[in-house]
Amino acid sequence: MAQKSRAYREAAAKIEDGRFYTADEALNLAKETGSKKFDSTVEVALKLGVDVRKADQIVRGTVSLPHGTGKTQRVIVFAIGAAAEAAIAAGADEVGGDELIARVAGGWTDFDAAVATPDMMGKVGRLGRVLGPRGLMPNPRTGTVTPNAAQAVSEIKGGRIEFRTDKHSNVHLVVGKAGFSEQALSENFKAAVDEVNRLKPSAAKGRYIQKASVSTTFGPGIPLDVATLA
Repeated sequence: MAQKSRAYREAAAKIEDGRFYTADEALNLAKETGSKKFDSTVEVALKLGVDVRKADQIVRGTVSLPHGTGKTQRVIVFAIGAAAEAAIAAGADEVGGDELIARVAGGWTDFDAAVATPDMMGKVGRLGRVLGPRGLMPNPRTGTVTPNAAQAVSEIKGGRIEFRTDKHSNVHLVVGKAGFSEQALSENFKAAVDEVNRLKPSAAKGRYIQKASVSTTFGPGIPLDVATLA
């Protein structure tokens, strides 16, 4: 634990107090301060000027990162028949109907994304208590309830991420690994932030992105100059 704390302090010491960084500066610093023992995940946190108590101000969407997340996504699919066979061919990790639903209902959540065909949602809907709190519930708005489950699997495996404002109006987005090239991280970052900007609710007033930071796994937050993110 002490070793982690020392590494964190060393990384934090490289962040200038009171300075707000451009995206490229922050991403380069994240690469520099990431763990030397493993390839750290790089994440962006955005504090949005929205009122999530109002349904029309919840920001939720998906974006396909040009260079992927650097992580192998485990995807399950609730489907039967031809759709199930296509999902298996597309690389889904688990595919099934009633048996898979029962397994998840029992508490199994060892996966990163769940996809369902529309005909399965009558049964999958019962899994809301298990999948909802983990952000894993299939939803047509994010393309995870679809008759073309195979395509959804391919997109998720290829680097598509989902995001949604939490109860504090924050959005967290994975944009890659510290081991990515500067260009790859920059392009992933731009794709993610551009999509969040595109989804700005018309009801949101004032500055949309109020605070922002970049961080790596177990690393300190690097504050971003939000004026450069609009």
